[in-house]
Formats: sequence, C-alpha cells, structure tokens
Amino acid sequence: MKKILYVVLDGLGDLPIQELNNQTPLEAAHTPNMDNLAKKGKTGLVFPVTEGIAPESDIAVISLLGYDVHKYYTGRGPLECFAEGLNVNDGDLALRVNFATVSEDGKTILDRRVGRNLTTEEATALAKEINTKVKLSEELSFEFKNTIGHRGVLVIRHREKSLSCWITNTDPAYTREGIFGIAKEKFENTVIDSVPLAGYENDPTVKLSASILNEFTLKSHQVLKESFINKKRISENKLPANIILARDAGDHLPKFPSIKELYGINFGSFVQMPVEKGIALLCGIEIVEVPPSTGHLDIDYAIWAKLALESIKKYDGLYIHIKGPDEPAHDGDYIKKKEIIEAIDNYFFTPLLSKINLKEAILAITSDHSTTCKAKSHTADPVPFLVCGGDILSDNSLNFSEKVAKEGSLGKLKGKDILTLLVKFAR
Repeated sequence: MKKILYVVLDGLGDLPIQELNNQTPLEAAHTPNMDNLAKKGKTGLVFPVTEGIAPESDIAVISLLGYDVHKYYTGRGPLECFAEGLNVNDGDLALRVNFATVSEDGKTILDRRVGRNLTTEEATALAKEINTKVKLSEELSFEFKNTIGHRGVLVIRHREKSLSCWITNTDPAYTREGIFGIAKEKFENTVIDSVPLAGYENDPTVKLSASILNEFTLKSHQVLKESFINKKRISENKLPANIILARDAGDHLPKFPSIKELYGINFGSFVQMPVEKGIALLCGIEIVEVPPSTGHLDIDYAIWAKLALESIKKYDGLYIHIKGPDEPAHDGDYIKKKEIIEAIDNYFFTPLLSKINLKEAILAITSDHSTTCKAKSHTADPVPFLVCGGDILSDNSLNFSEKVAKEGSLGKLKGKDILTLLVKFAR
C-alpha cells in the first residue's frame, strides 16, 4: 500500500478580488510546487460538508476524515475541552470560548479577538483569575482554560442535574442550526444573552443551562474588568480582554469508530488548533508533536516538512492541517493570505517534495472551508482539491486554483468521500 499525505490548508478557498486583478489569493499566489502537483494529477471541487453550508472547522474536519457529521457530531465545545484535557462527562456543558473586548456597557463588542495580541502569559493569568474569583451558584462548578491566544474552553457542571447543549451562543459571530455551529457573514457586535434554541423554549433543563451560561458571562466580566492584567493592557494602549464569548455548546463527547476500524490504516496527524487535536484523538489518530511556532514561516514550515518525512515512515498516512491562510482572510487581508500561501508552497512543499517518491505515495491537498477576504468569514463556497502520485493519471489541469479545479475531472465531491478515494488510490 502506498503512503498517504493528506494536507489541509485552513481557509484556503476564496473569491476573486478586484485588487488582485479579479483573482483569488490562491490564483494570484506564486505556487510552482502545488501547480506542478495539479498538472501531474487530478483536480476537482470539494464541499467540505455539503452544498449550502458555511462550515466551522470542526464539522469540516470531521467530514474530511470520512465521518457523517449528522451522525456523530456533538458540538465543538466537547471536542476542544477534551483536547485540552478537561473531563467532559455526559450532562456537562462544554463550550468553545473567546476572550473579547467590550465597552463600558458590557454589551457592545469592540473586538472579538482582543486585537489578536493577547499573549499566552496574559491569557493564562486571566484564566487563573476566572477560576479562582468567579463564584457561580452553590450547586455549580466549572473549569476554564485558555488555549491559543484569545481562545479558550469552558466546562460547567451541575452537582445534581444534567445540563443541555440546546442553547444559543453568546458570541454573535456564530449561530446554530441544530447541533451545528455556523459562521455568520454579517452580525451585530453585541453580546447576546443565551436562550433555549427553537423547539426547546419550554424545556426546564435547557432554560437552566442558558441561564447558567449567562451567569458565568456576567460574573466573569465583572472579574475581568477589574483585573490588573487588563488595566495594564489599557495603560499600554491595548484592548482589554474583559469578556468571555461562548459558542458551540455540547453536553457529551462524540463516539467515533476509529480510522483503523473504518479503513484498516494507521494515521498520524499534525494539527495546530485544539479542535483538530480533539477530533484526531477521538478518531484514533496519533498526534505527531510539533514544536511551538517561532513566528517565522520559513522556519516553521520547513520543520513541519522534515517531521512529515520522518513520521510517514511509521504510519500508513498523515493528516497535516496547516492553519496559515485562515487568519488573514478573517481580517480581510488578501495580500497576507497570498503571501502565506506562497510561504507554504515554498517552505513546506519544496523540502517535502524533494524527498518524497510520488510513485510510492498519494498526495492530496484541499481545505476545510473557504474563508473569503470580502466576507471576513467562512462561506459556503467550495474549495479546490488535488490528488496525485502512485498510478494516478493527469487530467491536464493547468494549476492548483479554484478556477481550474472547477473544470477538473473529479468534479464536485463531498468532504466525507475524500479519504475513501485516497485509500482506493493508495491500494
């Protein structure tokens, strides 16, 4: 069986941008390695979950790993809490959260990500204050943990009752369609009180769960606005991390059959974010530990390429999830997105391809979702996909881009079908 290298570039997909001569950042980027791979193989378009859904990364990654999200997904909160070592028992309320900045009224959001400059040290100190100073009602307990930058996780437990996930977010940038979290393209920058989702308005457990989240939001805000860390940030002309925005509640962990059980293969993974780590672990995929980012893409991507070359020897396949293109797209920075795509092509793929024998490997590149610079959010637009190596014949694709992938021989695919396709090619 041939080795599988499955590379997912987070938020890669985009729409044409006038300032880039009506090209997408991927189309405008200089990507000789990925273009050459597309020429050698086949291309197509992928709807990571299904047409019409602008997915968050969690449901997209679950789908890209071959699982039916409608069957297995239980919310992003449990996945990230599990990845960070917090226990999530059935009936616990687990949430993904962000530190954010609100004005004096406690409601108007000035920045959902605290200017993207909250350090790990600051976030850790603030998390400690929340855990020691926030006092919820007597029958409740909670664990709060910061993860990366402004991000964090929260588990709330009731000593006598099971809590319910069927509540709305307090983060206005995301809504819910059933259990799925959906990024909004437009929203008001106002903290939202959590309420029961439609259909659960009269459920006492759901009403209780929403009120508990609102209690935590208020009491943690009161602690954060008095924090020395935030007063220091204000003195340095930085935004304070003075509120917690919550989303994507879940009340139990998903129960995935393992990748080995489904496909008969051993997979390893490189992941940067807690949600991808949680999914990988729950799917029976081993985590390949990577060193912390140096902040220099030429160093970081080269390290990942070296680790991939070393790690593929012990696995049948590697799932490699690179966050790079997503963040500048959320900021509408199409130039930075283009530069990061070029850096991945140069510093990751150049050393990787210099040592990989594509006759003995299947290499696939795609994305978990489009993050368009115009919308500054995830959208329902499909993402490009290429696969090459082994005995795969070229379909004469000219390069790796949204425009060319639309005409590729693989046509339109759903995310959950990709791994089946890769395993077929590998065998």
